[in-house]
Amino acid sequence: MLRLSIDEIIEKIQLEEIFEAVSDDYSFTLKIDKYVHFICGAVHDGHQFRKSLWNNCLHSEYDRWFEEDPATKEMVQSFPIVIAGCDSRFEYDLNRAPETAIYTDAWGKQLWKNPLPDSERKYSLEKHTNFYRVVDALVRKIEEIFTVAVVYDMHSYNWKRWNREVPTFNLGTGNIDNNRFGDDAESWRKSLSEIKLPHNIKSTSLINDTFQGNGYFLKFITSKFKNTLVLATEVKKVYCDEYMQIMYPEVVRSIEEQLKVLLLLHATKFYSKHRKDL
Repeated sequence: MLRLSIDEIIEKIQLEEIFEAVSDDYSFTLKIDKYVHFICGAVHDGHQFRKSLWNNCLHSEYDRWFEEDPATKEMVQSFPIVIAGCDSRFEYDLNRAPETAIYTDAWGKQLWKNPLPDSERKYSLEKHTNFYRVVDALVRKIEEIFTVAVVYDMHSYNWKRWNREVPTFNLGTGNIDNNRFGDDAESWRKSLSEIKLPHNIKSTSLINDTFQGNGYFLKFITSKFKNTLVLATEVKKVYCDEYMQIMYPEVVRSIEEQLKVLLLLHATKFYSKHRKDL
């Protein structure tokens, strides 16, 4: 893996080079093993939280982990193109617009003892901006090569806070072109319903049940690239104990192994269908 500046990463994308890199500020990683028509993203996978913020933060390390999406990068790590955040969403949230990316409170609890200095806010927002410079370059290149593209936007969610039964997989489609891509979303939902989990964990999938796909990652790509579908995919945290902070690696691996087949099949069918439209 290389450590590269944002400009160096973008240049390699523009030249269609194969590489794996971490940004020079260690805020995100990008792997491109091959230029293909689909991208996997895990913007909330990160847990890093820079030391200059520690003493000012009212949330514990566990509080932050609880609201992050651990292992979502691992679930798609085998695919050719994977972009993932390294920093905690409590530092800045890549799935929110710049103006709301830095929390003042989080899930009903004040985040900072004192207001963040302008210098800290500026540094966080620079990371946010740089990530989206790379996203823009990456999707632009994939559309240039393949005309159409699909992005699997991987997330997870805490289910024990819900007072009703919630799906193992939730697909948020509120901000995609459903007239054009609705069938593709439904076929992805159906694919997710076929996943079998260890320990007789129930596996279900629904559309817009717990979340509607309102994240900035989806909105940013969808607003700029009309021929790219973003599938905001939420995995219920059955792969860990969200209260005890214990990961279940066998469940994570099971999801990963099955996605190797199901995601690739879905992406192949998507491309076969939509490349004929343009």
